[in-house]
Amino acid sequence: MYRTHTCGELRMSHVGQAVTLSGWVQKGRDLGGMTFVDLRDRYGITQLAFNLETNAALAEQARKLGREFVIMVKGTVAERSSKNNKMETGDIEIICSELHILNPADTPPFTIEENTDGGEELRMKYRYLDLRRKPLQQNLMLRHQAALETRKYLSGLGFMEIETPFLIKSTPEGARDFVVPSRVHHGEFYALPQSPQTFKQLLMVSGYDRYFQIVRCFRDEDLRADRQPEFTQIDCEMAFVEREDILQTFEGLLKHVLKEVRGVEIGEVPRMSYDDAMKYYGSDKPDIRFGMKFEEITEIAKGKGFPVFDQAEIVVGICAKGAATYTRKQLDELTEFVKRPQVGAKGLVYARVNEDGSIKSSVDKFYNEDHLKDWARQLNAEPGDLILVMAGETEKTRKQLNELRLELGNQLGLRNKDDFKPLWVLDFPMFEYIEEDGRWFAMHHPFTSPKADDIEAMMNNELGKVKANAYDLVLNGTEVAGGSIRIFNKNLQAKVFEVLGFTKEDAQEKFGFLMNAFEFGAPPHGGIAFGFDRLCALMGGVESIRDFIAFPKNNAGKDVMIDTPSVIDEAQLNELGIIVKNENF
Repeated sequence: MYRTHTCGELRMSHVGQAVTLSGWVQKGRDLGGMTFVDLRDRYGITQLAFNLETNAALAEQARKLGREFVIMVKGTVAERSSKNNKMETGDIEIICSELHILNPADTPPFTIEENTDGGEELRMKYRYLDLRRKPLQQNLMLRHQAALETRKYLSGLGFMEIETPFLIKSTPEGARDFVVPSRVHHGEFYALPQSPQTFKQLLMVSGYDRYFQIVRCFRDEDLRADRQPEFTQIDCEMAFVEREDILQTFEGLLKHVLKEVRGVEIGEVPRMSYDDAMKYYGSDKPDIRFGMKFEEITEIAKGKGFPVFDQAEIVVGICAKGAATYTRKQLDELTEFVKRPQVGAKGLVYARVNEDGSIKSSVDKFYNEDHLKDWARQLNAEPGDLILVMAGETEKTRKQLNELRLELGNQLGLRNKDDFKPLWVLDFPMFEYIEEDGRWFAMHHPFTSPKADDIEAMMNNELGKVKANAYDLVLNGTEVAGGSIRIFNKNLQAKVFEVLGFTKEDAQEKFGFLMNAFEFGAPPHGGIAFGFDRLCALMGGVESIRDFIAFPKNNAGKDVMIDTPSVIDEAQLNELGIIVKNENF
């Protein structure tokens, strides 16, 4: 028996018991007559004690232990004379009578401690060592608990977990597919699923009216902190439902998981239309943990001789409560922030509302105090507040002001990672027109139903007026879930394909299996998919989803631990019928 207990469970109630522990050497301390070793497993750390006077050979052996040696010890639990209240096992230690080295270890390339000295790329290369650290263990435990509670909640509501295929047909909409060549059918390819979308709709046709799956998905897209080429979704679909049924069910899922995993209770989730989200926050995923709602001052700001405002399509501002103390240097830094290429603004106008009610601005040359007080009234600015204003094209300016709002939220400490504020965003545009491509695209995906009142407009090709029966669940300014009521009528689905530029032949080739299924009694249905990695990261209080994935890729899409993607040999390529022009061959 390698162990009778783990390294995290022994307490004062175990004093006097003979125990066997196994684990990794965290560190050792040689104090002359005594040698102490911290033994670690994923459950915690226990101190081992070796006495030179009572067992010199054993103590000498302990002195030679290196970090990360795998060992087994036998001994007796004793009360520590010098307790450590920072450790759960800090009241006890093991007086060791036996020590067995199960496996020696090389010195690790970074310290296996909470605050390591290893850089991110080095830790990615030795991910199996990084996973020994407590922060990573806690992250994966949170992920495990979130998955467990998801299954409990959905199973309790009658959902069935059903697996769908990983080798599917490539489709032209959405992000780029990862493709898999067929050995048997040369020149033909499978695709890895970006989501199980069509299969879960087919399950509704099959009568499985409540489906879910915690499923791996794949998208060959540019990467960032909250994206990976392979990621996990909580994928769900329901039949014989309307939008309200979906919202209530999955608002309940979020509440359940937050309560059970983080001990956080949230009330009813507020709702906001897409149009209002863009108008008041410049984003379809607004962070509502703090205010700074946008207010347009176009009419009262124009016509005063300031060319930037006079020539603008929109003049819009925010009020930062209590920020009138910002120095000129800080305001210049904010101006430089919005001028960065990532934001793209040309400048920023500010006005301080002083404690005595007077207002000082960066455009006093054009606006007197009465004009500025009109701004303050429109923006509900009070003494001590800071007004920040941007101008330009409507859509672009709102998005730029959103970036400024979020930056100010960070600077003013208003984006508390332990404060969870969800929001439903509803009534998205059904289509968006991409100038470079010269055609309309689906805002969500081609299986999303238009709102009932807008079907006539779609049939008349008034596409800019059409709203989708779609919804996103936003948490702290991050989209954590998105879904829609689906099209279940073959003719309506054919019209959407037509709008998106598919010929009848293209639509039949790509999606004929789904449209044919609609001929055999498709029920009304809708669904949603949660970004599970994102949800876990938000609950864990970090932005990067990599910390909540056991073996993630880096920002270049590479796994530096196993060195992939990598070249495969010519024999394999020949077997697949693939000819590659590559200097390696």
